[in-house]
Amino acid sequence: MENKFAELRKRYEETAALGSARAVLAWDQRVTMPPGGAPGRARSMSALARVVHGKATDPEVGRLIGETWDWAQAKGPDSFEAAYLRVLKRDYDRATRLPSDFVAEMSAAASAAMAAWEAAKKNSDFPSFAPHLEKMVGFNRRQAEFLAPGEPAYDTLLDLYEPGMRRAELEPLLGELAEGMKPVIKAISESSAAVSDDTLKGDFDEKAQLALADELVRELGFDFTKGRQDRSVHPFTTGFSLSDIRITTWTMRDWLPACVYASLHECGHALYAMGAPAGFEFTPLAGGAGLGVHESQSRFWENFVGRSRPFCEWLLPRLRRHFPGKFDKTGPEELYRAVNKSGPSFIRVEADEVTYDMHIALRFRLETALLDGSLKVKDLPEAWNAGMKELFGIVPKNDAEGVLQDVHWSQGTIGYFPTYSLGNLMAAQLNEAMRADMPDMDGLIARGEFAPLLGWLREKIHVHGARYFPADLLRRATGKERDAAPFVRYIKEKYSGIYGF
Repeated sequence: MENKFAELRKRYEETAALGSARAVLAWDQRVTMPPGGAPGRARSMSALARVVHGKATDPEVGRLIGETWDWAQAKGPDSFEAAYLRVLKRDYDRATRLPSDFVAEMSAAASAAMAAWEAAKKNSDFPSFAPHLEKMVGFNRRQAEFLAPGEPAYDTLLDLYEPGMRRAELEPLLGELAEGMKPVIKAISESSAAVSDDTLKGDFDEKAQLALADELVRELGFDFTKGRQDRSVHPFTTGFSLSDIRITTWTMRDWLPACVYASLHECGHALYAMGAPAGFEFTPLAGGAGLGVHESQSRFWENFVGRSRPFCEWLLPRLRRHFPGKFDKTGPEELYRAVNKSGPSFIRVEADEVTYDMHIALRFRLETALLDGSLKVKDLPEAWNAGMKELFGIVPKNDAEGVLQDVHWSQGTIGYFPTYSLGNLMAAQLNEAMRADMPDMDGLIARGEFAPLLGWLREKIHVHGARYFPADLLRRATGKERDAAPFVRYIKEKYSGIYGF
């Protein structure tokens, strides 16, 4: 059986290596490719997707999984071999349900849709993107039917991003989260506390912003010998291997937090990817446990650390060094209050911690309606604006500020958005557990000693890779089930201190 398992590993490694090459093309499209390259790139992506899918669904792979299954499980459920087979079988069973022609077509359509989205966002031109979005919605319906005929389509798609999660479990969590945020939002809107973010506005040199961003992620633990940071239209993270992780950020000349917190967020994803054991390289275990877990890592560093009072104390001298004269009159407490100012906002990735999940609630509502056909793509901008009016009391001035702001639907990732809120909830639970184990956590952050925090996450989360389902991983790390209460508790305590309610 050792030989058969070795043969299976060899086959998977080749498939994973080709998938890595496809990821390089996807990264290049979003970072360096000229706009005119989109049609050719779509053909290349489609061809590679067909090859990768063909190798991943080779009947010989299925035969080897079957022949080595009992042997691997006998080593124990937590063994490398058992976990390897468990994750690979899940992926194989899912992949074999998708026809190769469908996979190639969806890949080509997604590549074209992404290029169309970038142009549409730049010009605030939703009608030019709408036909592409209609295709991606259609592809998702077909994908769900291929994967789980007769099952609720949204459950099937959600499971792609958060293994084991179902809508029946998700909606009560999101509902509890929304109910917890409503009184906080109301109290903030009625507060007379003066919280200003003017110190973060002005004219910030973009080269200085990028230099600061590189310094920040390096201090958190990002290894520039195994990764790099670039600029893109929408910040993202991708990995070609465990030793080649790419992150991107963006800059707004007149709003410094856009760059700072995008970098902290993407760095969290990268640290998770870099933290997998070397032995997981080019195995099914190399990825994260789920996108909600991934988001818990990014939101932990972006918010629970990056928007904390001790981090602001540590950050302020660096802001003064990169932007001479701009922060000389700003104190740590003023900076802390500024980066945590709460209020209605148009852009999800710029939303504060209190209102962020309301943005996710809107997207969840809209994508489920698109999928079941109760909302037509042509009516999406109107529905988006109505939702913004209902939830935030504001209406975007154009579609670039509204329905076109996120890249996800152009990539065909319907069912992805709830993982952001799941990540918030898990980050809060991890934060509570870490503080219980590390009483001087605030002192460590204030001194810029981030290694103990990263080490805790490495031990509790990163080292396991994709070995466990998200709910199981959380239970192992904290001893708790998924719960919205810690996040609600964290928000109420933090913002009552800032706004005095």
